Formats: sequence, C-alpha cells, structure tokens
Amino acid sequence: MQLILGQVLDIWRDPFVHGTCDATRFDHRGAIAVDQGQIIDSGNAVTLGARFPHATRVDMGDALLLPGFVDAHVHYPQTGIIASWGKRLIDWLESYTFPEEMRFGDPAFASACAERYLDLALANGTTTVASYCTIHPQSVDAFFSAAQKRGQCVVAGKTCMDRNAPDGLRDTAQSAFDKSAALLNQWHHVDRLHYAITPRFSPTSTPEQLEALGALWSEHPECLMQTHLSEQTDEIAWVKSLYPQARDYLDTYEAYGLLGERGVYGHAIHLEAREIDRLAEIGAGLVHCPTSNTFIGSGLFQAAALKQRGLRVGLATDTGGGSSFSMLRTMAAAYEIGQLAGSALHPCELIWLATGGSADVLHLGDDIGNFAPGSTADIVALDLESTPAISQRSARAEDHWEALFPTIMMGDDRAITAVWVAGKRAI
Repeated sequence: MQLILGQVLDIWRDPFVHGTCDATRFDHRGAIAVDQGQIIDSGNAVTLGARFPHATRVDMGDALLLPGFVDAHVHYPQTGIIASWGKRLIDWLESYTFPEEMRFGDPAFASACAERYLDLALANGTTTVASYCTIHPQSVDAFFSAAQKRGQCVVAGKTCMDRNAPDGLRDTAQSAFDKSAALLNQWHHVDRLHYAITPRFSPTSTPEQLEALGALWSEHPECLMQTHLSEQTDEIAWVKSLYPQARDYLDTYEAYGLLGERGVYGHAIHLEAREIDRLAEIGAGLVHCPTSNTFIGSGLFQAAALKQRGLRVGLATDTGGGSSFSMLRTMAAAYEIGQLAGSALHPCELIWLATGGSADVLHLGDDIGNFAPGSTADIVALDLESTPAISQRSARAEDHWEALFPTIMMGDDRAITAVWVAGKRAI
C-alpha cells in the first residue's frame, strides 16, 4: 500500500455535460491510495493518511497528480518520420509513411521502434495509446510485447490495405480477415492489451476488404474498430470517386458493417450533417488530432459543437502526422483550434479530453482516465513550474485552473516529474 501525495485533480465525469464545478474534485494537499496496482481512494491527504496509517508515503510536493494521459490515435510505425516537411495527407502517405512502413516486415526493426515509441510516450506522461500498426503481423506482436513488458494498457491492430498502396504493403480481403482474426485471438484481453480491427481508410481498401473486416467485427463485437474519417477535403473527393454509390464518406463504412458504438474514427473534421446525426445516433467515438490537423493542413475540428451533439470525443497526437509526442502540446493545439473555431475550451475540458474523454472513446473508462476506486493506478505528476516562463505566470494564479493553464499551453516533457503504470513508478 502506498499514498502518493501532491495536488490531486480528479475530473470524474464529463465537464462538457456536467460543467466544470460538478465534474471535478480538487485537493491542494491531496493523496491517492494505491494497492496492488489499483486505486483504492483519492482525496484529502490528512483524511487518507489517517485511514491508511501504515502506507508508504511518496510525497510529490506541489506536483499536480492526474490520471495518465490517454492518446486515442497514433501510428507508432511513424515515430521515425515525425516532423517531416511539406506534405498534405495523400502525399504524406506516399512520400513518408509507406516507405517507412515497408521496414516493419523486419521483427527486430519493429521491436526497436515499438520500444522507442513507448519510451517517448511515457516520458511525456502518456500511459495508454491506441495505435495503428502496419500490415505486418510482426508489427502488432512487437507493439503488444513492448507494452506488455511495461504493464501498459494499449489498443492496437494490424493495418489493412488491399489497394492504392505500394507492393509489399497490400494484403487481400481474405488475408486481412485471417491475419487480423489470428492476432485478435492471440492478444485481445491478454493482460491490459486490447485488439482493434484496423482498416486504414476507405481509399486503401476495396469494398470486398471492408466487407470482410465488417464481418470480423460482427464476430467480435467486443473489440474496437479504428479508422480514419473526413480528414481532408481532397481525401473526401477521392473517397467519393472510389465509392460513387455512397451517400457520404461515413456511408463507405456503414455499408460494410464498420459503423458502430465501439467504432473509433480519427479526425472527422469535414463532416456532413447526415454523418454527424448518424454518429451521434450510434454513439460512436471521434478523435481530435489537432497538431496533425494543422501540420498537414487538414482543417479545424469542431470539438465544442460535436460535444454539444452528445458525441464521444477523445484527443490524440496522431504520431507521426502530428508534430509532437506530448499530450500537453496537443491540448495547447486543441485550445488554439477551439479559439479559431469560436469556442475557447476550459482547462478542465482539455484535461478531460486527454484522460477521461479518450478513455471513454476507447471504452476503457472503467480502468483508466480517472481516480475512481478500482481503476488501475496509471498516474502522472506535473510540475506546474517546470520552466521560468511557466513559473512566473503560474505564480500570479488565483485558482488551480489558472495555475494549470500555463503548463497546458507551454509545457512539454520537462513538466513530467513522475509516471506510474499500474502502480509502479515508470518515470
């Protein structure tokens, strides 16, 4: 048993729905009680100290304790090509992504990249990620093995493509089904690992492959399905040319059984009215990737408006189309995009998107993203004075939100003072 002491912020339910005050609990001198990797309780340090007098104390001083960040959409194979210059989506894939992903047929290369990526994520306070792998089963094995070694909760799946990709990066409808099914049976719900059926996006799958993956999902409805949706306008035009019978982009998934409550749709920037209505009706999850959306010129995600429609929304770095491994930097970009879209997101809403919101999109809210008793003890400690610029601003703060906001806007890995994964200190 241990008590981790510091400032404790628990955003225990959705602030977009319930409001900032009614969704949060804050203790300036708080504690989190952890036993055997699980959170037993959180709250006032004096109260918990009296309740657990024999617990080992880990005093983080004035550090702010939050649930570990949850990055709901990444491409770990793109770690090495992050911050590559001058391309939009389709050119990005052809110039950078596809050549890099060709290398993941080598298990040693895949393993080294998975290890490096997860180390970078943890250094930035991210304890859970949902990642696309490559078409190679060994890329999935490498990622799950690296996460399992660290005790992490992750979501991942074999990317499936059978057209509009180079030789060596295409499978078939049947092989996509067979290899995805084998990986699902091997890894899903082993320790803290979760398999996601993963068509890259409609342009790189034939109708036959989408139908096969839809059939696989119908056989395993407990799994997530992750893909991309309406990221760029020229992509949407491409989709419509490939699927002329479809009502819209979303219909290319719905027609083949790839629309559902456990569907996770990355980007979703340029949605049509019918698509928004249908996504809200089905209860699907959307993932906001703000640094990627600006870096490759995609557009402005309407986070506040989509939350008002009742949609699940998470937050993601979208490594490596995104330009940072940091969820702090990602929250800052989400705030800036919100300003451009006409809605300034509150610090509480930004933290929620990076923790409970992303956990909700991944249907993992019973395990991560909050400090509820019984949740796994994935915790990050933030230094709210990590740089002179941040320190001088936070010193003027009149409440804990004003003290936190400079770290959201200007913080990076220097603000991460400690990370626990399942109750074990990782950083």
